[in-house]
Amino acid sequence: MDGKRQKKKLRSGYTTGACAAAAAKAALLTLSGQPVPAAVAIPFPDGSRHTFSLCRCLKKKDFVLASVVKDAGDDPDVTNGAEIGVELRWLAHDGEQDQGGTVLFAQGRGVGRVTKPGLPLPVGEVAINPVPRKMIIAALDEAIPPAKRPGLELRVFVENGAVLAEKTLNQRLGILGGLSILGTTGIVRPISTKAWTDTIEASMAVARAAGLTEVVLATGRTSEAAVQARLGLPEEALVMMGDYLRYALEAAQRHGFTTIHLAAMWAKLVKAALGVPQTHVRNGALDVRDAALLLAELGLPAQEQETMRQANTARHIYELLCQQKRWDLIAAVASRARKQAVQWSGLAVQVYLVSAEKEVVLHVPH
Repeated sequence: MDGKRQKKKLRSGYTTGACAAAAAKAALLTLSGQPVPAAVAIPFPDGSRHTFSLCRCLKKKDFVLASVVKDAGDDPDVTNGAEIGVELRWLAHDGEQDQGGTVLFAQGRGVGRVTKPGLPLPVGEVAINPVPRKMIIAALDEAIPPAKRPGLELRVFVENGAVLAEKTLNQRLGILGGLSILGTTGIVRPISTKAWTDTIEASMAVARAAGLTEVVLATGRTSEAAVQARLGLPEEALVMMGDYLRYALEAAQRHGFTTIHLAAMWAKLVKAALGVPQTHVRNGALDVRDAALLLAELGLPAQEQETMRQANTARHIYELLCQQKRWDLIAAVASRARKQAVQWSGLAVQVYLVSAEKEVVLHVPH
């Protein structure tokens, strides 16, 4: 040991789609008359195999209910610990079983339905994304090949899914009634960048499908709410980018927007002005010395620079500037942030500085 603290390796987990696929395989095995399994192994898109212990597997009158408890690893996922499962029955037409090996996806409790265009599913479909559907079908095919089984009606459910969905952006994206069944690999990576970027991409796709040409990129809910109160844009225009500043700006250009409304509080705005592409503290806490150098470049007198360098935090710097009524320097930082955002996006950008009191205190138009 060199005396340095070893960084703990974060544990990966499983997506809702992978959990649903495992439950589907267990349900089909049981529906076909085989013994109720304690666990099942299923294939993943990368060719690997993973085993899931069952939470429940119950044979009812004409269907089987099977479920697993989701383990999201060390990712702060709202569905971590949720019971995710399926209700599976033979598909019948006019009282006879459908013999075509069909899988009909129906809406189960706690799972939403798509109501807006721009998502990878058509409006009206149950919100089970394409890769989870493929994983579910692959798991079913392992249990009984499609040529040897009747058609199936499959309902994915998430216990308390409607309540959990309130903690997500689903409603804004037009997914109503519950959660989405998600995942492109079956694996949840801890504190997943991909989860954020996928959400940014989906939000922008919905906004463009709604015919919008301008979008609000906000670092948090406070900033978003303050700017939305001023602009009154359609809900689809609101894109929560979190700390993925440069990614969101470049994505806005790719999706064909013409105007960006960038909403942030002071610390994030300073990072933008400094050209920091990913503004989360884990990628480097804002060094107040860098902020002081920026202010010096923007006109802070030499005799005041040491005071700023001795500040505790970015917020402390902001409080000092306000006390000194240096609105010009605050505006200069916002203008520098706008210039950087324009450089990254190639679009017209307006910047809004939002206070801790949830008010827009500065607007820099394009």
